[in-house]
Amino acid sequence: MLPDGNWFRVEVEALRKEFSGLRTGRASASLLDPVQVEAYGNMMSLKQLGSVSVPEPRLIVVQVYDRSMAKAVDKGIREAGLGLNPQTEGQVIRVPIPELNEERRRELTRVAAKYAEQARVSVRNVRRDGIEALRRLEKDGDISQDQQRKLQTDVQHMTDDHIKRIDETLAQKDKEILQV
Repeated sequence: MLPDGNWFRVEVEALRKEFSGLRTGRASASLLDPVQVEAYGNMMSLKQLGSVSVPEPRLIVVQVYDRSMAKAVDKGIREAGLGLNPQTEGQVIRVPIPELNEERRRELTRVAAKYAEQARVSVRNVRRDGIEALRRLEKDGDISQDQQRKLQTDVQHMTDDHIKRIDETLAQKDKEILQV
C-alpha cells in the first residue's frame, strides 16, 4: 500500500493533539493524554484507568476506578516526562501544575521537542513502508523502474514537506511556551 498525503497528515495531526496537552498557563485534562500506565499486565492509557478532571486552574485530579491501580497511575504520571509531581490520597491523585518559571518553560520545550521527534520518526516510517511497497511493485512487474523512481521521489517530497510542517509546528509551540 502506497502512502499518500493522508498517511503523513495523520502524524502531523497527532503531534498537534499532543501539543494541545502542553498548556503554558492552565491545567488541562489533555495534559495527561500521553500518560501510559502499566496495569493488569499491559500498558494502558490513563483514561482507561480513571477519570480526569480540572477543578482548579492549577490542579488536575485523577479519580482512579480501581484503588489497587493508584500507585501504578502515580508512577505512570511521574515517568511520563511531563515534569509533574502527583500526590496520591487513596483513589484520588492530585496533580498540581507548577508555576511556569524559566526552568519549567525550558522543560516544556524539551517535552515538545520529544513529541516532534516521535512524529518525525513516524513520518519516516511511513516513507520507508511506501518505498518498500514501490520496490515490491517494481519487482513484481506491476510498475516500471522509471515509474518506481518517480513515485519514490514523490514520496520523498511528501516526507520532506510533512517534516517541515512538524518543524514549523514545533517552532510555533516553543514560541508559545517561552512567551512570558
